[in-house]
Amino acid sequence: MPDIHDDLEELGRTRGSSRGRTPQGNPNPVDVHVGARIRLRRTLLGMSQERLGDALGLTFQQVQKYERGTNRVGASRLWDLSRVLDVPVSFFYEDMTEDVAGNSPRLISGLAEEPEAVEADPLTKRETLELVRAYYRIQDPTVRKRVFDLAKALAAAAEGLSHADG
Repeated sequence: MPDIHDDLEELGRTRGSSRGRTPQGNPNPVDVHVGARIRLRRTLLGMSQERLGDALGLTFQQVQKYERGTNRVGASRLWDLSRVLDVPVSFFYEDMTEDVAGNSPRLISGLAEEPEAVEADPLTKRETLELVRAYYRIQDPTVRKRVFDLAKALAAAAEGLSHADG
């Protein structure tokens, strides 16, 4: 005799609630990887799941689900995690194997053609912001101008080397 769980499972299949999961219904390997990186950083900081949950306004059970990849981490939550754990958002994707990356929902759903790579705007990088802040912390305008000239000279030299190689 079918029960409510069978009906809900069937409803989930027909309504597409398995988004982001593998065809077998398992958590997506990308989500599992992100969760493992959350757990890694949390443990490196000596932080409990409960303390992380408190900082995010979550229960420790929700943190567990994120760490296991059972629940997917949304963009705003990932942003919050990066701030609480003091890492850039990119940290959560570092060290991902090609095998795991090949299991993204886009590729699983048959959209296997890779889009053209878009070069990141250097003005949106954290490194750029840190460099600009450090530059403006230099009090002496003469020293600041010399650092500026040095950076331009290094860039010109590197550009000259890349043209010589090509």
